Amino acid sequence: MKESMKKSLNWSMIIAVITFVLAAIFSIVSTTILSGVAWGVGMLIVFLIVLLGVISDTIGVAATAAAEKPFHAMAAEKVPGAKQAVLIVRNADRFSNFTNDVIGDIAGVISGTASTYVVIQLAMQMGHAEGSILQFVISIIFTSVVAALTVGGKSVGKTLAIQYATEIIFQVGRLFYFLEVKLKLTIFKGKKRKQNGKKNNKRK
Repeated sequence: MKESMKKSLNWSMIIAVITFVLAAIFSIVSTTILSGVAWGVGMLIVFLIVLLGVISDTIGVAATAAAEKPFHAMAAEKVPGAKQAVLIVRNADRFSNFTNDVIGDIAGVISGTASTYVVIQLAMQMGHAEGSILQFVISIIFTSVVAALTVGGKSVGKTLAIQYATEIIFQVGRLFYFLEVKLKLTIFKGKKRKQNGKKNNKRK
């Protein structure tokens, strides 16, 4: 019990640090991209951020819904990405925690900040100063649209994730395989099974 609690706390601390770093990076990148662009381009960027959140949430749900068995059969035939897919499903709790809570929540926060910037840009282009009634109305409408797209998108994503869990995780596994082969970046490390005991038993 103490060991599991310790592992849980360690993982929570790691996730907190990763979230802090990624949130800072996403915030800097989005602010840099949005600064100086037209409100239409800014709106497109906001929608792309929302899409990122929806996709990450869909992948996280698919990881918890998928089963290992189909990927074991693919791995036996040495299909690229199958081994990585097995590791994703095996670590579904942490993987979904990262995709849903870290990436998804960061995307939600950044899209909110970006929406504010777009609303201010649009109001100023229409000749109204910051804090005007028009800006207030635009802010309500745009924020409502972003919220509706986020919630509706995640709802559709969850349905697709449950129905096509195997296909989705296999594609993510292929992406991880590409990262390992081309960029030498290992996302999950498989644990090697101990065979010393089996060998000793065979000798006896």
